[in-house]
Amino acid sequence: MDTMSEAPRIVVGVDGSPSSQAALRWAVRYAGLVGGRVEAVTAWEVPGAASWSAPAVDATFDAEEAERKLVEEVRSVLGEDGASRVHERLVQGHPAEVLADAAEGAELLVVGSRGRGGFRRALLGSVSQQVALHAPCPVTIVRPDATDDR
Repeated sequence: MDTMSEAPRIVVGVDGSPSSQAALRWAVRYAGLVGGRVEAVTAWEVPGAASWSAPAVDATFDAEEAERKLVEEVRSVLGEDGASRVHERLVQGHPAEVLADAAEGAELLVVGSRGRGGFRRALLGSVSQQVALHAPCPVTIVRPDATDDR
């Protein structure tokens, strides 16, 4: 019997922002409480892919390098032991769509309140707002100032 497939799956969006780092820590703590497994998902998209009037595409994107950076980010935030309990995934697409798709069948989707592209005065970033509206599972939005004690 594969107990990993039966464990609750917790999906967390990771983009390198302080908010997503807090979300990653929160997701790992929650998974520990419910006996779950964590899937850290980073989305990437080609600039202007959704628009015909886009600037020239950056052909220098290196998926292997991006995946390596994701693994390093998880290790940096959680340490080696914590990172060993997380499965990392790099997926091409708009972050809100990628996270909503990744959350299909998950117990919980965890995101930061504001990612890399957020406006300073916005209470919620556009990605967190979109997944809160469209995710197929419950969503937890974590503020970047959340500490391990909360």
